[in-house]
Amino acid sequence: MIIEKDMFIKISEQPSIYDHLEKKSTRELLEDINGEDQKVALAVQKAIPQIEKLVDLIVPRMKQGGRIFYMGAGTSGRLGVLDASEIPPTFGMPPTYIIGLIAGGERALRNPVENAEDNTQRGWEELLEHHITDKDTVIGIAASGTTPYVIGALKEARKQGILTGCITSNPDSPMANECDIPIEMIVGPEYVTGSSRMKSGTGQKMILNMISTSVMIQMGRVKGNKMVNMQLSNQKLVDRGTRMIVEELNLDYEHAKTLLLMHGSVKNAIDAYKNEKQ
Repeated sequence: MIIEKDMFIKISEQPSIYDHLEKKSTRELLEDINGEDQKVALAVQKAIPQIEKLVDLIVPRMKQGGRIFYMGAGTSGRLGVLDASEIPPTFGMPPTYIIGLIAGGERALRNPVENAEDNTQRGWEELLEHHITDKDTVIGIAASGTTPYVIGALKEARKQGILTGCITSNPDSPMANECDIPIEMIVGPEYVTGSSRMKSGTGQKMILNMISTSVMIQMGRVKGNKMVNMQLSNQKLVDRGTRMIVEELNLDYEHAKTLLLMHGSVKNAIDAYKNEKQ
C-alpha cells in the first residue's frame, strides 16, 4: 500500500512565524512559546463537536466490553501510551480497557526506532495480536496525518467494521480520509519549524484527556467529582480516599481508613458501609 504524503499542505510543518530564535533572550523565547501555546486550547475547542461524536460512539461499545486502542509513532505514540497508562491508577480500570500502541514497540518509548512508522502492515498486525473485535475503537494519532503505521491500521480496521477516529493537526489528511471521525485540531506552524512535540503534542494530550476522562465518567468510574475507583498505590492516595469516605459518610478518619483498606476502593467501601446499614 502506497501512502501519498505530499498531496496536501501540512500546516503543522509550515515555517515558523518566528525567526532568529538563537538570538532571542530566555524571556523572549518563553513568552513566544507561551503565546503560541495559548492558541492550542482554542483549536481544541473548535474540534469539540468531532470529539463529542467519537465519545458518544465509544461509550456504548465499552459498556459491551469494547476497548480503545490509541496508535501513533514518535511523540504521538508516546502520548497515547501515556494516556492509556494513567487509566488504571486514576479510574481503577484494568490496563486492558485502553491500550496504547506505538510504532517500534516498547523500545520506541525512549528511543527512535528507524523506519518503524513506515510499515503499513505492522499496526494492523498488532491489533490482531490483541484480538480486536467490532466492539473496539481504534484512534490514530499523528500531527502530520501521514504516518503509514497508523493509516494502514485505520484502513483495515474500518474495512472490518471497527469504529475509527484520529487526531491530527492538518485538514483533509490521508489519515483523516481513512477513519470514521477525524478530529482536526489546527494549531498552525510550530514555534520551532516542524517540531510537532510542541503545540501539536500539547493539543493531542488535551484531546486524549478529554476522550478518556469523559468515557470513564460515563462508565461510572467517577462519583460527583471524585476518583472513587482510583488505585491505592501510595499513602497520598490512601489519605485522599479516606477523606472522601469521611466526607461522604460522616465517619471519623480512622474508621474511614479501615473501611477503605478493607474494601480496596472508595466506591466499594461506601457501598459496603451503606449496605450494612440497611
